[in-house]
Amino acid sequence: MIEMLAASLGVSANDPTFWIPLVFICMLFLLILGGVLLDGFDIGVGILLPLAPTEDRGRLMSLLSPWRDANEFWPLLGIGLFAAAFPLAWGVIFGKLYGPLALLAMGMVLRSVAFEFRIRARDELKPRWVFAFWLGSVATAFGQGLILGRIATGYQTEAGYGWFTVVMGLCVIAAYVLLGAAWLVMRVDGDLQRRAAAWGRHAIRWTAVGMVAASVMLGLANAGIFYKWSNPTGFAVVATVWAIMLLCFSGLEMRLARLPQAEPSQHWVPFALCLLLYWLMLAGLAYSLFPYLILDDMTIWDGTAAVESMRLVLAAAVVGLPVVLVFNLWAYRSVFGKAKRG
Repeated sequence: MIEMLAASLGVSANDPTFWIPLVFICMLFLLILGGVLLDGFDIGVGILLPLAPTEDRGRLMSLLSPWRDANEFWPLLGIGLFAAAFPLAWGVIFGKLYGPLALLAMGMVLRSVAFEFRIRARDELKPRWVFAFWLGSVATAFGQGLILGRIATGYQTEAGYGWFTVVMGLCVIAAYVLLGAAWLVMRVDGDLQRRAAAWGRHAIRWTAVGMVAASVMLGLANAGIFYKWSNPTGFAVVATVWAIMLLCFSGLEMRLARLPQAEPSQHWVPFALCLLLYWLMLAGLAYSLFPYLILDDMTIWDGTAAVESMRLVLAAAVVGLPVVLVFNLWAYRSVFGKAKRG
């Protein structure tokens, strides 16, 4: 397959102009995956704060403390790597996603500021910073949903596509709520755990709606993607992915519904199912879009910098990225297991 793809571009598979962009796009996918999966429960818990009892809101934010610094790493490094590796695509995509990216950036900044200021604020001011953290979490999730909606519609600007993008923003909020609720089910117990299970069950429906809607829109808005899905090989891949995703949704619903009777040693299962579900979603999106950065307009080879620049960026990434990844993944070593009440 790689040889055929290289031949279609008129180059050899060993040519740096061919394989270096592939390496960068794989690294970018891993960073996006890490941001959604490992930063996602942080965003989800932030969105759930107003639903928690007042006396538990401070505890929920304290539960996130060990991973706050690591969570900021994923989106920042992903944006930096994309801008450095694909400068010709960065300006075009930034112009099409200016609003969602600005909302995403403001949400991330507000979350960080609110988290740090709440720790140092007087007791009477802490609820304001809790609200700010919630608002930043909602803005971050909604911004990511708008980006997904814009990509799924091929950056169409008609009114109907705009409403679809808004719906995708709401569905991504629900997806992060589901991930945050599943993480709380694994981390806490008692009344808060039962509340988290109920929140997760409500979010499952909207998460499923969002995934189905994004898939349908991708297929309807682009004939190339529809053909990729409908040919025998592609149909087998898509059918397998959706069958596994359906099993994940069913497993989540049953696990959360039976939580009071579940063994404590099995409380990690809903969170693991969420991780698998979102990994499949992102892998399916990458499979559908590859090799385009902008559908039917710009491939990953069209948007890259000069070979010399890519070699320099790749050398820096090969040296620095593993060190930073190990450091941040080490911070997640205790993400599983029950939290001890202070």
